[in-house]
Amino acid sequence: MVARSFQVHHNDSTYGVDYDTGDGLEVFKIQIFSLTSIPPDEQKLIGVDENRVLSDDSDLVAISEKLRLVSINEEQQEKSTAENDELLKSDEELARMLQAEEEALLFQQYAVPEDNGKFEGRLGPYVSQVLMYEDLQRQEAARKTVPIEELEEKALVSLAKEGNSTPSKNEQDHAFLLQLLFWFKQSFRWVNAPPCDGCGKETVFHGMADALPSEIRYGASRVEIYRCNFCPIGSRFPRYNDPLKLVETRRGRCGEWANCFTLYCRAFGYESRLILDFTDHVWTECFSQSLGRWMHLDPCEGVYDKPLLYESGWNKKLNYVIGIAKDGVCDVTKRYTRKWHEVISRRNIITEPALSAVLANVTKDCRRGFTSQVLSVLEDRDEKERQELESSLHSTDNASTSLPGRRSGDKEWRKSRLECGSDESCSLSGSSCPVRACVDKHVTEIHNAFLPILSQFVKEKYPKSRAVEVLETLKGILVDLKKSPFKTRRATIDSVSQSLVHQLLPSFTELLNALSMSGKADADGRFDISLAGNAVKTSLALPVALDALDDTINNLNICDYFVEDSLCLPLLKLNRIHSGSVLASGEEIPFGIATSAFDGLRTSKWEEPNGARGCWIKYKVSDNLMHELVAYEIMSANDAPERDPMDWVVEGSNDGESSWHLLDKQTSQIFDSRFQRKTFKISCQGFLSNVFRFRFLTVRDVQSTSRLQLGSIDLYSRSS
Repeated sequence: MVARSFQVHHNDSTYGVDYDTGDGLEVFKIQIFSLTSIPPDEQKLIGVDENRVLSDDSDLVAISEKLRLVSINEEQQEKSTAENDELLKSDEELARMLQAEEEALLFQQYAVPEDNGKFEGRLGPYVSQVLMYEDLQRQEAARKTVPIEELEEKALVSLAKEGNSTPSKNEQDHAFLLQLLFWFKQSFRWVNAPPCDGCGKETVFHGMADALPSEIRYGASRVEIYRCNFCPIGSRFPRYNDPLKLVETRRGRCGEWANCFTLYCRAFGYESRLILDFTDHVWTECFSQSLGRWMHLDPCEGVYDKPLLYESGWNKKLNYVIGIAKDGVCDVTKRYTRKWHEVISRRNIITEPALSAVLANVTKDCRRGFTSQVLSVLEDRDEKERQELESSLHSTDNASTSLPGRRSGDKEWRKSRLECGSDESCSLSGSSCPVRACVDKHVTEIHNAFLPILSQFVKEKYPKSRAVEVLETLKGILVDLKKSPFKTRRATIDSVSQSLVHQLLPSFTELLNALSMSGKADADGRFDISLAGNAVKTSLALPVALDALDDTINNLNICDYFVEDSLCLPLLKLNRIHSGSVLASGEEIPFGIATSAFDGLRTSKWEEPNGARGCWIKYKVSDNLMHELVAYEIMSANDAPERDPMDWVVEGSNDGESSWHLLDKQTSQIFDSRFQRKTFKISCQGFLSNVFRFRFLTVRDVQSTSRLQLGSIDLYSRSS
């Protein structure tokens, strides 16, 4: 029994409660009922200092003495009132926006000068430019530079990680397009100031020069000159407009990036548009058959389907955003704003009726010669898009997603353009995330597959050095398999390794099965390993097996005595819990999502953008099966040691998360290296749970970061 005194604040009153914590939370609530007349089942108790709701007996031990009492009924009434107020406010805001829009349109009629073809003249060069994307020579040149099979594999693996092992053609095309975007982001180079052509050192802008005939040939009407501070040569930076040349140079700023990436999209058959933002930016849109609509893609930022990026993230004051394609032009500004009434006030080049007429005329010219059937399909889609754009204007923003400021370009240049936004971390993050399914059964199968291998080593009394040598040989075989084409993956064991493989083949069989592969000796005694099942499953599992091998070799090397007693954690990782679902307080999109904590890969991580001072992640077991957690492992991520978790608690629940049982608590944990895995054993035994929660309380250096990140979490249950 631990006697404590609590101060419970409710409305304008404070009540003193003396209490033995060993009596349990329900007894505590009955004492409060006698003082406040609020029934126990209507009480919500919150620790004032921690701002945490008390959910079980362990919270009474850990929580501070100051509590706040909320009546659930009163809270619901307040919430209902707040929602009504919000609806009323929303109606008033809509009325205000419509009024502002009407006033801006009225003002346009009198203040905007007559167009006289200026707007159409501004679009003309871009209409000619997009026609270059239809040139078969340019498309073929673009395709030759793309590692197509690698991107196909990544696309299929990304779908498999989402639980989609049999995607449709449209889903595959959509996933490939995203991988094309990520590849382009890594392969194209942003130019602030080009390195010196002579010595490769930094240069500074020196002015403009006339283009050479060889530069004019590829549309470089402007050439920037850069002076080197270390040698007399310097650098020329022609601003090429022909995407064929850009496929070769692979460098530029947003104009070159969008120009070249749109060619790549057309080269792979995607219906594409070049998007011209009159406030000085360019990007791409593609029609996604999977989504049934046009999708925003910004190659400079590596961001997709986030059209509010510029207004909400960069704080851009948009006016005209025009989509330009081979079959017409379209005003898509409404897709990129939720402040149309403000945008209207800045559209002072041409009146809205005149703009519609110009775009209609240009589109008519683009579609000249199209068959009536094609025209009908295009007009149908135009109408659907018009309705979509109108409805999107009044849709509610997703407040849980934080859109970053501009990331491409020199920091001072971004600041001068006022495009840094308010998100200093420059990331696309979510303050909450959806429930995500873990596709990680293969991770458990791979960990289990090391039991027969290591057991055979022990049985045959291999010295530790010999066991490590065998595992290194096995790793080399898997590396060769990973390098081979994923659709026809195979490897042949060389003569040096053949006797070893034949000797240990029975113990390797389970690992090959986990990789959807099989091995067979031919008439000459060579041993071939090839696909025995789904190629994508092998692609999903091979990186996990390689990481697991590295970890096993490391643990074997630090074993004092390699004997039968060694066949336990951390060397062997049996009874790993898998195939559950995950929910977290936040995540990084798209490369730091919550399921990355459970995918068995070093190359991925869970990142919580606001987790440095506290965050959580929950793992719900599949089919609500009950498990006794006996141990867990946490691995540090690839970089930024200051973001490593340092203090945390692990809890389990078996009653639908109504209450949580404390399973483990850790403080002052330091990860000494990247990808370091730490094993923690649960001291309290016998508690069965079907949901596990990690509450991370602080990171290694909370003063230097707002983020928490970790490479992996693995949960191990007692064997049945």
